[in-house]
Formats: sequence, structure tokens, C-alpha cells
Amino acid sequence: MRLKSIFTNSFGILLSRVTGLGRDVLMASAMGASMWSDMFFVAFKLPNLFRRIFAEGAFTQAFMPSFVASKHKGVFATAIFLRFLLFLMAFSLLITFFPEPITKLLAWGWGEELIGKTAPMTAINFWYLDLIFIVTFLATLLQYKEHFATTAMSTALLNISMITALYIYMKDDPKTVAYALSFAVLIGGGLQIIAHLATLHNFKLHKLLLGGWKYRKAKDIEAEKKHFGSLFLPGILGNSTPQISAFIDTILATFLMTGSVSYLFYANRVFQLPLAIIAIATATVLFPTVSKALKNGQEDIAYKNLNQAFWLLAFLLGAAMLGGILLAEPIVWLLFERGKFTTMQTYETVKVLQMYMVGLLPFGLAKLFSLFLYASHQHKKAAKIAIYALITSVSMSLILMQFMGASGLALAGSIGGWVLFAFTVKEVGTNRFFEIIKSKKLFYFIVMILLFGLSLYFINIWLVNLIR
Repeated sequence: MRLKSIFTNSFGILLSRVTGLGRDVLMASAMGASMWSDMFFVAFKLPNLFRRIFAEGAFTQAFMPSFVASKHKGVFATAIFLRFLLFLMAFSLLITFFPEPITKLLAWGWGEELIGKTAPMTAINFWYLDLIFIVTFLATLLQYKEHFATTAMSTALLNISMITALYIYMKDDPKTVAYALSFAVLIGGGLQIIAHLATLHNFKLHKLLLGGWKYRKAKDIEAEKKHFGSLFLPGILGNSTPQISAFIDTILATFLMTGSVSYLFYANRVFQLPLAIIAIATATVLFPTVSKALKNGQEDIAYKNLNQAFWLLAFLLGAAMLGGILLAEPIVWLLFERGKFTTMQTYETVKVLQMYMVGLLPFGLAKLFSLFLYASHQHKKAAKIAIYALITSVSMSLILMQFMGASGLALAGSIGGWVLFAFTVKEVGTNRFFEIIKSKKLFYFIVMILLFGLSLYFINIWLVNLIR
């Protein structure tokens, strides 16, 4: 298994997520969990949703197998890039002129006045979608060359841009802060593109794209484009269940008390940190290797990587899940409770974070097993599994939000994660799963969970007494 690449990618993602947490700490201090913070998070939700869908593997898992199999890689890559970019630019122009309908779609529970105030920010933030697609496309070409560091670290540029805006406008009114953040999002996206273009040039991959443009009319790639098209939509759906679920939760949260959208956002940011640096980093590095191994008929190599990665994720995600549940209050207190972020808001965020953390292990392991579906071009099966998980999550959200508020929405998402994991394992092969866990490592895992959980329980009591 490519441990060096995994840890390099993890470090890059960790850098991005740490700067992201720093950004969120400043945002919490500047705006708290208020009307204006809710408005900005709603405006940023749609482009951020697509950022996660594109940047965290969905586009790559549809594009990479087709790109590996393509006989005219430059022409194929150029054709796909132009098709998507032109569509997204046209869509962004439409949102710029008519932002109210999409804003209403994002916040069904809000009145017309609040929708009207949020709509201009929605129009600004939506252009980040165009920028992040360019970043993701360039990142996929770099992943083919098994280079991951630039993409992993580049999100830090977005966060640094937003931190700079917060630093400059921190003492201004919340409206000014929200608009400054919206423009900073676009600046950060531009910086990400520049970083990827520089790396692309170093790997001389720009020649591939230039050649693709030059010979775009001379090579017949219709069959390849058609094959990619058959994989893309199922690939997007199959890989984006957590993001779509979180998106729907944001809409449902607008029907709850003020601040609920912000509680979900802040808690989800903490949840995404271990998911990204452990599960997403590992899956990103393994995907090109697994794709090439299965294409060349080397199944033993592919499944050896699965076995090793499974236990790496199980131990790390299991520890992170316990830490997030048992140390939720000290974590939220340390990160957010300052300025306009009150103790009461900490308690509400803690409840949401604990419910999110219940789903950390299944989401991470499902990410790993799903690689084999995408690498073997079984995108439709992955999409069908995702639909089952999404239906479960949304159904449970509608029920649990009545009794638990925002934390019920988070728990519903975690339940969907367990459904996603169970069906993904079944499709990849239940026998293979049992072969993996029939190991003495399972005993070590159970003992580690019990001892680590007990230790964290007493550490939490000590920390809560200390901070309260």
C-alpha cells in the first residue's frame, strides 16, 4: 500500500482543514450563530456542496477509469473539460441574473425579506462552482500521475483568502463581513487554479491538453465520451450521498430555531476533519492504483490494498469517532466559544457533533469499499446503493428533527451512513469483508476501542470540570 503518498496527502488535507477550522473560529467570533451567519452559509451551501462532490472524488471516480482506458487521452480530456465548463458558465450566468429562486430552494423555511437579502450573496458565491470544476479537472490529471500534494494543500488557499477578509473586516457589521467572505471565496478559487496550473506545467501535462485541442477534430472519441457519460451521473450520485444529505439538512434546518443552520455547519466542519485526512486521503491515493490493477487483471494487488487500508481506517476512524463523541464539548469550546459564540450555542453544537460522529466509521469505510465499484465501472450499482442511503437519511431526518432539532438531522445522516456501508460491502462481496475481519486485528481493535473509550470518558470529565 502507498503509505508515503497516503500520509503526504493526509498532511496536505490536514493543512487545509486546520486553516479551515481557523477560518471557522474567526467566523464564529465575528458573526456567532446569527441571522447573517445563517445567510452566508446558505449562500455558500450550493457551491460548497459541488466543491465537495467534485473535489472529494465524485468527478474523478467517473473520469479516471474512462481516461485510463482512452486511446486519445489529450483529445478526450479536452472535450470533457470544455463541455462541463461551458455548461457551468451558462448556469452561473443564469443564477447571477435570477438568484432568488435558487436561494428559496436552499432555504424553504425563510420569508421573502430574508430570501431577498441572501440572494445577492448566492449569486456571488455560485461562481466558485466554475472555479472549483477547473481545479478538480486539473487535479484529476495530476492524480493520474500519482501526484496528490498540490490538490490536498490548495484548499488552504481558499481558507487563507477568507481568513484575510475576516481579519480586515472583523470589526465591521455582520453584513459587511458576510459580503467580504463571499468575494474572498472567489479570490481563493482563483488562487487554487493558479497553483494547479503551475504544477501541471512542471509535470508537462499542459502538452497533453494543448495536443488535445490541436487534434480535437482529427480523432474520433465519440464512443469514449458516450461511455464517460454513462458513468458520470451514476458516479456523482453514488459518491455524494453525505453531501446531498447535508444539503437537504440545511434546507430542513431553516424550519428550526435561529442558529440551527450554523450549528450544523460548525459541527460538520469538525466531523469532516478526520473523514478527510483519514478516509478521503487514503481513498484518493488508492484509486489510481486500484483502477490500473483491475484494468490489468491484477485483482490480488487490488484486494491486498483493500485489506491493509481497511485496518488502517478502522483503527484511526474508530479512535476519531470515540474522541468526537466523548470529547465533543471540550472540542467545540476550544474551537468556537469566543466573541459572539455563546455557551448555549456551544451546547447546541455539541449535540449535533456527537450525532455526526456516530457515522464517521461507516462513511469512511464505505468510501474505501466503493473504490472497487468505481474502478470496475459499476457506477450504476454505487448510485443505487446511494439512493437507498439517501432515502433512509431523509426519512429519518423528517422524523427525528421533530424531537431532537438539529441534532436529529445529524443522527439521521449517520444512520444513512451505516446503510451506505452495509449495502456497499454486500455489493463488493460480503465474503471478502468476512475474510478481512477474520483476523487477530479484530481482537486488537475491540480492545483498543474499549480501553480508549474508557480513557476518554475520564479525560472528558476532567476537561469539562476544568473549563466550566
